Amino acid sequence: MSKQEGRILAIDDNEDILFALKLLLKPHVEAIDTISNPQQIPDYISTGNYDVILLDMNFTKDAISGQEGFDWLAKILEIDPSSVVVFITAYGDAEKAVKAIKAGATDFVLKPWQNEKLLATVSSSIKLRRSRKETESLRNKQKEISAVLDQPFHEFIGNSPEMKSVFSTIKKVAETDANVLILGENGTGKELVARALHRNSLRKDEIFISVDLGSISETLFESELFGHEKGAFTDAKKEKSGRFEIASGGTLFLDEIGNLSLPLQTKLLTVIERKEVIRVGSNNPISVNVRLICATNNNIHQMVEENLFRQDLLYRVNTVEIHLPPLRERTGDIPLLTNHFLKTYTKKYKKPIRGISAGALKILSQYHWPGNVRELQHAIERAIIMSDSESLQPEDFILSTQPRKMADIEIDTYNLDEIEKNIIEKVLKHHQGNITQAAVDLGLTRTSLYRRMEKYGL
Repeated sequence: MSKQEGRILAIDDNEDILFALKLLLKPHVEAIDTISNPQQIPDYISTGNYDVILLDMNFTKDAISGQEGFDWLAKILEIDPSSVVVFITAYGDAEKAVKAIKAGATDFVLKPWQNEKLLATVSSSIKLRRSRKETESLRNKQKEISAVLDQPFHEFIGNSPEMKSVFSTIKKVAETDANVLILGENGTGKELVARALHRNSLRKDEIFISVDLGSISETLFESELFGHEKGAFTDAKKEKSGRFEIASGGTLFLDEIGNLSLPLQTKLLTVIERKEVIRVGSNNPISVNVRLICATNNNIHQMVEENLFRQDLLYRVNTVEIHLPPLRERTGDIPLLTNHFLKTYTKKYKKPIRGISAGALKILSQYHWPGNVRELQHAIERAIIMSDSESLQPEDFILSTQPRKMADIEIDTYNLDEIEKNIIEKVLKHHQGNITQAAVDLGLTRTSLYRRMEKYGL
């Protein structure tokens, strides 16, 4: 064992044992403290930040059973649950060793010890302590990252009956492990609901993983969701955990589940039913434990009727359904949302804008918002950036005051593919090839629109 970092605390009622431990370990560790009175343990543990604690199992008042050692082990772990404790005793047997490990000890060393064995045990224990601290640090960072990510989603904005119904459903289902399917148009806040469900669940301290299924190609689906082994395919230069593995213990949010092809639906269903994944290039199943939340802007029930979505998969993912209303169906929430975004973006861009005029608010309330809350948010952000007034005026908003009508699109066929192709062509032409605006009008994501354009050769 070479010189390494590590702070050791040795506890034994025999001063000769403590001297021997200090003599042996001092050349190899950063520091070693020794105490012969176990009553001093709480003070040392609370202030010492020790990597390894060498604890005698038998003190003077109880020299054989080891119970006092177990009592002090419990006290140490109560003070610092991540402590690495190694029992040292002259009265060891297999039963005590098993009991020690079950009680939370890391290892068990018999007196008289072999120097090399004790040094190896201390070395591995220091590494374990470092690993525990790194894991705890990563967990804390994950909590901090999740808190930052959740800030825009921390509170829903809305007093409308439609949103109160959504809030009520979230409150009822959040603390369960029931799978949830969120239905709603693009921009209505489906990920917001998913994060709220996670944040109020029993898994809130675990990880939340969001996956946009619309952005994952069919060829990479298994690798992304289930993982792969090194060399499983050409670009698999190292092994990779899939999203199911990473989210295990926490919540997995699968957005745009309605975009999956039938073969991929089958693969997803198998994983959900078996609660295990098999990485690409492996035959070994890996158990996963996730709370599954899915979302789609498609009419999923109609897709089932048309044999475009598996009914058994729908049964698996929609133990509870949450329907998010489009903004045009809850226009009473527009003033609240507007005020919220005003505060957010005036602070972000340091603009001295105090409010919004009645005329501008009227325009916002009358607009049909095909992009829903997301479009409103972007409209207010842009207006704040561009405005030179103390309050937002109607001219600060570039909105069409008339709903876009399908009557302008000629339909001379009953073939659904031809109709869809015709509509996409017209909308793209109307927006001069602007994919983002065309996607908003069509109620699609950019990825979904690109897929349809590729399908129809546009």
